[in-house]
Amino acid sequence: MEEVVHRIVKSANNTYLNECGASHKEAILFLHGSGPGASAWSNWQYIMPEFGEKFHCIAPDLVGFGKSNHPEKPPKGMRNWMRLWMDQIISLLDELKLEKVHMVGNSMGGAISLQLLMDFPDRFDRVVLMGPAGVPTTITTELDRTWGYYDDPSPELMANIISWFSYDNTVIGDQLREIAKMRHEASSDSNIRRSFEAMFPAPRQQHIDELVIPDGSLRNMNHPILLIHGQEDLLVNVETSHYLIKHLPNAQMHIFSHCSHWTQIEYKESFHFLLKGFFENKY
Repeated sequence: MEEVVHRIVKSANNTYLNECGASHKEAILFLHGSGPGASAWSNWQYIMPEFGEKFHCIAPDLVGFGKSNHPEKPPKGMRNWMRLWMDQIISLLDELKLEKVHMVGNSMGGAISLQLLMDFPDRFDRVVLMGPAGVPTTITTELDRTWGYYDDPSPELMANIISWFSYDNTVIGDQLREIAKMRHEASSDSNIRRSFEAMFPAPRQQHIDELVIPDGSLRNMNHPILLIHGQEDLLVNVETSHYLIKHLPNAQMHIFSHCSHWTQIEYKESFHFLLKGFFENKY
């Protein structure tokens, strides 16, 4: 397993970066999701040490999350945050001298990936979207409660939220409890709370709507794209991937049954197998 290095990249808006396999030619950018206390490490801690043996893996905390920069006066609305994230990611790739990378986007990170493909298509090669937002859909009750975590924050609510990410909590219960503890501790940070509350004020359907990528732009994305989704996803309905497969010209889709939102944890071995084959251009 490859050792993961954690550092701050000041030139990219003080981005906290998890990195491994820097000696490898091909690079993969991993973009995390949006839950309270979310960070790159909480999303990608299992895949990075393994994939670092063949790829240069970079997983930043997005601005407003984890140990990256938290604006003193945070913007309101997804469109304004999206501009910060676009600037952050492209600045990071420039600083690392990475002209073109593969990309994996989870949930909101999937919507950010689609925005990057729309704005900077030449910087990306093969792309994996997991349980992605970014298309027209109705917010689920579970996602509404997740984004509204700070309305009434507690360890119990955090444990409930993390349980929604999995279909069968009894199978990976220890991992979920560890992640719930990590997330609750992170969510108590005043900077993280300020950023999160600015991102997701009610009514929260508006944030889903602001993440939508126009159909015309989806049709122009010729990148090889692998869609991965859990059939029983409680946070982002599986229909979002069915929507994308109809509009993306060079996409394929893998649906896991008896799986909710975290395919990378619930089906870790299968998830790693799929990504290795895809990034090694075997299909």
